[in-house]
Amino acid sequence: MEYQNNNVIPRIGDLAPDFKAMTTTGPMQFSEHIKGSWTILFSHPADFTPVCTTEMTGFALDQKFFDEKNTKLVGLSIDSIHSHIAWVNNVKKNSGILFEFPIIADIDMKVSKMYGMLQPGESETAAVRAVFFIDPKGKIKLIMYYPLNVGRNMDEIKRSLIALQTADQHKVSLPLNWKEGDKVIVSPPKTVAEMLEREASDYEMVDFYLAKRDL
Repeated sequence: MEYQNNNVIPRIGDLAPDFKAMTTTGPMQFSEHIKGSWTILFSHPADFTPVCTTEMTGFALDQKFFDEKNTKLVGLSIDSIHSHIAWVNNVKKNSGILFEFPIIADIDMKVSKMYGMLQPGESETAAVRAVFFIDPKGKIKLIMYYPLNVGRNMDEIKRSLIALQTADQHKVSLPLNWKEGDKVIVSPPKTVAEMLEREASDYEMVDFYLAKRDL
């Protein structure tokens, strides 16, 4: 079923809006394409622009990392499929790097409006640098927005993905600046008995409500 746009930007916890689109790898029904995997849907302002080229190249260079994390990449900009293909070809010729992930040709702005990627304070015709992390059930887990003139941080995108997958798999919370291998936070006790049990555990106890452990 097609998503009915009611001018509400999707929120964390919402099902990712579904759509049909043409991409550089062929037609896509988004819900079918992402089923059973993590997905990062990201927009860029325009083809053949310097910051966007560095970002898309960064995603391409880390394709193996995302594959290993069962994560699909889907790019988007408000350009035609012909512009996308020409840009992919241009980057490959100049750098040897191929954008293997699909890039949505959102020339009618349908998907950009659906996901709140068009923000008039920045531009009414170019998508901002949005990043949507979507879990295997199709739920939005994290949203990032960057302005047109500031490139994304790939290390943070990768860290966030690992953090989301870790929290989801182990049902834990993660502290400030957490990175893979660090201790995680266990849920606070809900009864006095749980509190006393925690005091006798081998957790790293900051206080009864803040305890950390290794995975």
